[in-house]
Amino acid sequence: MTEKMISETEAKLATHEQICAQRYQVIQERFDAGSKRMAKIEYLLYVVIAAVLFGPGAAAQFVTKVLGL
Repeated sequence: MTEKMISETEAKLATHEQICAQRYQVIQERFDAGSKRMAKIEYLLYVVIAAVLFGPGAAAQFVTKVLGL
């Protein structure tokens, strides 16, 4: 009886670990995607700040230099 309980517990634990590993992987992928999105937002904020501080013409020149147009 004790060995049966131990094997059942080990099986449940192994299943639990697999599910948690999958969940952790999905969470990590979402963090990575969010990081890329935040970088884009950061660059857009730099353009807006440049437009506010230096005017729209300076911001346009900044964007063309950054994008290589």
